[in-house]
Amino acid sequence: MRRREFITLLGGAAAWPLAARAQQPTMPVIGYFGSRSPESDVPMLAAFRQGLAEIGFIEGQNVAIEFRWGRGDYGGMPQMAEDLVRRQVAVIVTSGREIPARAAKAATTTIPILFVVGNDPVQSGLIASFNRPGGNLTGVVNLLRVIGAKQLGFLRELAPKVTTIAVLTNPNEVTGASQVADLQEAARALGVKLLVVNASSDSDIDAAFAGPIQQAGALLIATAPFFLTRAEKIVALAARNGVPAMYHRREFPQAGGLVSYGTSTSETYRVLGTYAGRLLKGEKPADLPVQEPTKFELVINLKAAKAIGVEVPVSMQLLADEVIE
Repeated sequence: MRRREFITLLGGAAAWPLAARAQQPTMPVIGYFGSRSPESDVPMLAAFRQGLAEIGFIEGQNVAIEFRWGRGDYGGMPQMAEDLVRRQVAVIVTSGREIPARAAKAATTTIPILFVVGNDPVQSGLIASFNRPGGNLTGVVNLLRVIGAKQLGFLRELAPKVTTIAVLTNPNEVTGASQVADLQEAARALGVKLLVVNASSDSDIDAAFAGPIQQAGALLIATAPFFLTRAEKIVALAARNGVPAMYHRREFPQAGGLVSYGTSTSETYRVLGTYAGRLLKGEKPADLPVQEPTKFELVINLKAAKAIGVEVPVSMQLLADEVIE
């Protein structure tokens, strides 16, 4: 073979992998748009990736995920949503209640959007109906009203002599007012007084524990992404003040808090992952019914209970999904 022919052949062979790569389809991108933080969402993301894998999508192999984090601050939500739309992601997943879902809905009417919300998404205008959402949104709804009543009931069992329970709530949360209204109704049924304490910053949390929370005999932390991003701080303040506190996510008792009751994080985000995979395969959000949780978790930290002198009834321990000793 002549030298020139050999070099030409070699050059063509070297170019084959490049040409093959150029012809490969672009990997779809999911935009994960959360109002919390990458640190607080570690268990949620693990469950979400599990759901994706069940449908055949593995991050880094045949799907990519781009993240935008609010870190408890809702101010930049619209800009983050618009940024993902400009990025032309295949699916937008919103995490952390109604505000990111609303921001995503305002930013696009074509890109499929998945949400996790706490109140009725039909009443809030996100979807047309649970079975036929219509438009480009669907997802999972957590039953905050049911959860709140159960939380107060468990808290009353842990502190039976308490007559006033403080509720720490974020006034910037869309569902905050409805959560408080539902808790007020449940508190009346239990014969206890509810003391509503607002907090939307670190200094607010400090002031709440230094003042009004000390007037109450127990504390309930309302559902809010901001509070989950401050889980260690809140748990430490509750322990320092000796206040029996009820939380909505297992991450709180795992961080040293007393007790939590709420929907299963792993199941919620696993379902969200399966829905994301189905959307990537071409299904329409309008055809995917909004899912309601079927699994709720009670987690108790006995070490935390002992530290503040709370005796956990054996009956409650037997009901618990996890007891931390």
